[in-house]
Amino acid sequence: MSEQLLLHGAFDRIFPSRFISFTFPNPLPPSPPPRDDDDDSARCGYPSSLRVAVLDTPDPNPSPHPLVAAMLVPVGRHRDWIFSTFPGHLHLLLSAPSPLSRLILIGQPESEPELKPYTRNDDPDPIARLQRSLLPLLLALSPKPSFRGAALPQTPPFLSYEDDVAAISPVDLLVGPVAGEMLVEDVRLDTGELRRRLRFKRAPNLVQSQVRLVPDGGGGGGSGPTVLRAEAGSLAQPYLAPMLAGLALWAPASPSSVPSEVLCVGVGGGALLTCLRRTFGFRVLGVEADETVVCVAKKHFGLAEDKMLRLRVGDGIELIRNGSFLDGFDVVMVDLDFADGLNGVGAPPVEFVEKSVLLGAKSALRPAGILVVNVIMPMDAGFYGRLVGAFGEVFEEVYEIDVGNGENYVLVAVVPSVGLVVNEKQRVFSDKLKQVGAEAYVHCTKRI
Repeated sequence: MSEQLLLHGAFDRIFPSRFISFTFPNPLPPSPPPRDDDDDSARCGYPSSLRVAVLDTPDPNPSPHPLVAAMLVPVGRHRDWIFSTFPGHLHLLLSAPSPLSRLILIGQPESEPELKPYTRNDDPDPIARLQRSLLPLLLALSPKPSFRGAALPQTPPFLSYEDDVAAISPVDLLVGPVAGEMLVEDVRLDTGELRRRLRFKRAPNLVQSQVRLVPDGGGGGGSGPTVLRAEAGSLAQPYLAPMLAGLALWAPASPSSVPSEVLCVGVGGGALLTCLRRTFGFRVLGVEADETVVCVAKKHFGLAEDKMLRLRVGDGIELIRNGSFLDGFDVVMVDLDFADGLNGVGAPPVEFVEKSVLLGAKSALRPAGILVVNVIMPMDAGFYGRLVGAFGEVFEEVYEIDVGNGENYVLVAVVPSVGLVVNEKQRVFSDKLKQVGAEAYVHCTKRI
């Protein structure tokens, strides 16, 4: 909804999932423009006009005592889907420290559609001055129930957006037939580590894939800038090592003389597939619904097909449901997410919990096979319990691995009764788990 549709009293009540954006004059004079040779957008400050975006909670029964908060969009990140889209705004609202009825984002207007490099400015002084000058606006955007009698409501607090990204350089912007708009970007973390990431516009706050960037040893040397390449198979995603730790529940029953077969549903940048192929020597089939994602993985993340790693474009869940992989795999790994307007982002998709899909996954496994699934906890508090219950109805044993980031869990479903890697003959396999940083997660695996 634009400013032309704003009416008197438009913000007096909470309307579930209502989203309004408009421009508003900056109460402070803008900072001087940058020099022609200065490409650091973070030094420009906030301009004379601000974009104000107001989102109300999706809760159909909002609190009678609404809690309102605001957030300044970091200068230079106003085009970032985290701040410029409804899904990104919703995630910020749902992930706030306290349950919010309304979240107000204030930042630069989206005058230019293209994405540009970003470097974080850590100077708090101009931010604090702008926050103070915006307090009258925040009061005007507070719903009437915030006012008690004739008293003014408590001034909505400013929340701060914090992540570990110090700089961003866009690499490629594409549109896929299934995933929609997607962005490949190179980032520099606070630690100085360089990574390449893949994000989707439909779930902008979720990093779909990431790998480390390392110097390209194939360069010719010289005094020019260092050429970087994606380190294919590097496990920068926090849940990938725990997913590999789930292999410890399968290893005792695995033959050592022939390559084992692994089905990966969801390819992303292909780091998991490459690691399974290179480090463990598995024969891997990756199934990805969007052919553009496969192209991105090959072009930007170093994923390469060979006789041991094959890729297939298709709906992995439907292929499993339809019994396309009968007795074909020792391990099935699922890394798929979903996003909706009420609960935000979660994983796996809700249709994966259907009994027909889980039975199809079980039938795709060879004797002693395992199913390993990445789980992202959505705002629906009952989702995880339903997921575990559905697994327990189909599989004899279900194990849980806590990733430890407050967001991800890994579920491992086992057909027969097995044990963890403890015997001598599995030492080589255990060493491989240690090599990829998965051994610590093996010891915190628990049956549920």
